[in-house]
Amino acid sequence: MNTTTSQEQQRIENPQTRSGYGHLVIIGGHEDREQGMEILTRFVELAGGKDAKIVVISAASSIADEMWEVYDKAFGELGVKNRVHLNLDSRNEANDEEHIRDIVDATGIFMTGGDQKRLLAIIGGTALDAEMHAALKLRGAVIGGTSAGASAMSGHMLAQGRAELHPEKGSVSLGAGLGFLHKVVIDQHFSERQRLSRLLSVVAQNPYLQGIGIDEDTALVIERGVGIEVLGEGAVTVVDGRHMSTNLPDIANRETPELIDVRLHLLPSGSKYDLPKEGDEDQLTARRIPKPLLEFLENVTKRNPIS
Repeated sequence: MNTTTSQEQQRIENPQTRSGYGHLVIIGGHEDREQGMEILTRFVELAGGKDAKIVVISAASSIADEMWEVYDKAFGELGVKNRVHLNLDSRNEANDEEHIRDIVDATGIFMTGGDQKRLLAIIGGTALDAEMHAALKLRGAVIGGTSAGASAMSGHMLAQGRAELHPEKGSVSLGAGLGFLHKVVIDQHFSERQRLSRLLSVVAQNPYLQGIGIDEDTALVIERGVGIEVLGEGAVTVVDGRHMSTNLPDIANRETPELIDVRLHLLPSGSKYDLPKEGDEDQLTARRIPKPLLEFLENVTKRNPIS
């Protein structure tokens, strides 16, 4: 018995299915949208260039129409003719078949800034959410997100938190994200808003997560199963507390914990790392990828299943 749906058949027949493993373009906010547009240019290239179909999801923003005008103009100037705005105000709209069809044949899906809690409240767990996973994992589409759209990409999402001088127990809280990445949490506007303490607070309370802080006008580009690259004007900071020791369970809320052996990786613009190919034992030695960075690389590029 053939149970393949029309949408599944469309994915199978779409040449994008065979063209790659899919990309994530995770942007720290305030990316250049008017001059050289380095990050948006790369997003368009990965989506198929002038032949791309780009869908802009502005659900995170309370000024959705204004957001759409900005990205409609930017993507238009980059030569993309097929541009679609999904202005979703409710979960019913995120389950609407017409909106889902826009995602089915999209080669690039871009989530704007705003409030990541609003974004998840509207699209998290909906049919549109599921179709975005299918676009990335079955068809090799590219999914981009800036600011709130970046924070929402991981399975654990930074919902709220203060950026104090030092980390504090209980100063941050996490929520469920969209789950394109796992075992990480993403913070944005990182250096500009001095959010290292906030990310350390997350890692202190959740040591199984690696923290990713992305500066403004900077993007972490992930090719699933292949590697990563940093674009733009700033850097990507990775905080790894998996091997740390801490007294956090023994201190009161709002106290600063002792954190010993927390590892930090700083990846400036231009950094690029590929996974060693199977059987290529010399590549790891040649690139001298330290084991902690290799573990991060393996985690974020993992081709996690569709479900």
